[in-house]
Amino acid sequence: MLSIVDRSGSSFLPHDPAVRGYHAVYRPNQINHCPGCGRSHWFVGRMLAECGFCATALPLVDGGMSGTGLFRRNLRMREEETPLAA
Repeated sequence: MLSIVDRSGSSFLPHDPAVRGYHAVYRPNQINHCPGCGRSHWFVGRMLAECGFCATALPLVDGGMSGTGLFRRNLRMREEETPLAA
C-alpha cells in the first residue's frame, strides 16, 4: 500500500501541481477522448463534461468561472454612493 510519506522522510503535497501528475480535464474547442472508454462524445454542462457512452465525468479546464450565472461587479462607487461608516 502506498503511503503519503515516502521512505526518505519527505512528505508528498497533493496540492502541488508539479508533483500531482496527470490531471484529466475537458478542454473546450479541442478533441477530448474519454479516459474511460476512449470515445469523444460529451455532454457539457457549466462545471462538468460527461461522456455520452460511459458517463465518465471530467471537470472543465476553466472551472466554470465564466457565463451568465455569475455576477461580478467591477464598478467603482462614486463618493456619494459609498456606504457610511457608523
